[in-house]
Amino acid sequence: MANLTEQAKQYLESFYSGPKMESFNPVELKAIMAQSPVPPQNNLPSIHQTEDRFIKAKDGEEIRLRIYTPEGEGPFPALVYYHGGGWVIGTVEMFEAANRFVATEANAVVVSVDYRLAPENPYPTPIEDCYAALEWVAEHATDINVDPAKISVGGDSAGGNLSTVIAKKALDNNGPTIQSQVLIYPVTNLEFVTDSYNEFAQGYGLDRDLMKWFGIHYVGNEKLYNEPDVSPLKYDSVKGLPPAIIIAAENDVLKDEGVAYAEKLKQDGVNVQYELIPGVVHGYYSNMDFFADETKQTAQLIVNFINKVAQKA
Repeated sequence: MANLTEQAKQYLESFYSGPKMESFNPVELKAIMAQSPVPPQNNLPSIHQTEDRFIKAKDGEEIRLRIYTPEGEGPFPALVYYHGGGWVIGTVEMFEAANRFVATEANAVVVSVDYRLAPENPYPTPIEDCYAALEWVAEHATDINVDPAKISVGGDSAGGNLSTVIAKKALDNNGPTIQSQVLIYPVTNLEFVTDSYNEFAQGYGLDRDLMKWFGIHYVGNEKLYNEPDVSPLKYDSVKGLPPAIIIAAENDVLKDEGVAYAEKLKQDGVNVQYELIPGVVHGYYSNMDFFADETKQTAQLIVNFINKVAQKA
């Protein structure tokens, strides 16, 4: 039986009050979502400075970075953050409150990446954009008051998937040094067959059918689901990746593959911290109106983890 908080029940009532996302063409869905402003996030944490920068992606197109800088002299640690949304939807604005909190409390620069989305820009374009953002942060560290030896990557859901893929890409290609990974209910395997996929297949926000809808629009071909850069559980080895925190939602189709990826990292000698947030559903980290306490709890876990790893460096 699911263990849902009252806020989670209210959120799910709201989530299922309209047509299901997977009933839309993704381009149409994004157009509809663009007409609806991001729900107001009351009592936004204060932040010393925010700015948007525009950088060149691998193919020469522009992508946006939103940079949150805390008060102080620096140079600061940095968290390069990749938002969730199944590689198809999502915006940096959805994580404004959480990123402000992390930047201020961790005394770190947070760089939120507005990578291009599928299906207009399918796999591997989001990976290439996210890697370009990491390289830009490393190359321009002095410019944005960041310590280049203390750069972490992180994200939620599809963003968690992108984070660990970027960490592997940097490791394998002698790219920027990554100090740690922050993986919030990450997608690690597009097989849709775990116990949690069966238990939470319908009615918990991220339905199995919706996850399949995201997957096919991201990669375009199910034959690519076993590509390690799509499903990181398929990597032959993750040895050498930076320390990771994996944060899971109790009532989430992705819960079991988060556990499996934590075990894979551990078996290959990577330092892993695993945390389960009880009573919540997938997507809670971007829904301050319903999950303010749990979002702050998760942000504090991230802060503590980043600080702990940075102090050991």
